[in-house]
Amino acid sequence: MRLSACFGVSLEIIEPCGFPLTSKALRRTAMDYGAPDTLIRHKSWDNFVKSESNTKNRLVLLTTKAAQPITDFTFTKHDTLLFGRESAGVPDEVHAHANARLYIPIAHGARSFNLVSSASIALFEGLRQTGGLP
Repeated sequence: MRLSACFGVSLEIIEPCGFPLTSKALRRTAMDYGAPDTLIRHKSWDNFVKSESNTKNRLVLLTTKAAQPITDFTFTKHDTLLFGRESAGVPDEVHAHANARLYIPIAHGARSFNLVSSASIALFEGLRQTGGLP
């Protein structure tokens, strides 16, 4: 939530997610930044897909199972960045639905970044490429 607030972008959460979404947990997570102006909760992957079907957004999945590095990808303003759980990633149906699958290059032998680090890197690069940085 803090990342979304700092960059002025919306945040969509697809349930079930890997962290609690109670009012208390949301206040703690958002800290003094508050919830993003557009925090959208989807009760399931199917609900998310239905909401996206009316837009022109590309779904860009960040995953350790991708073949294309983020450094070789051209973002557009109509991209939706998608991240899975740190422990399990995303199901196969999500991989199949993504328009692009990217990975963030890391040192040999390292497994992955945590979720917020990956989201920070990908969001910054997407905003940088599209002229959307604050």
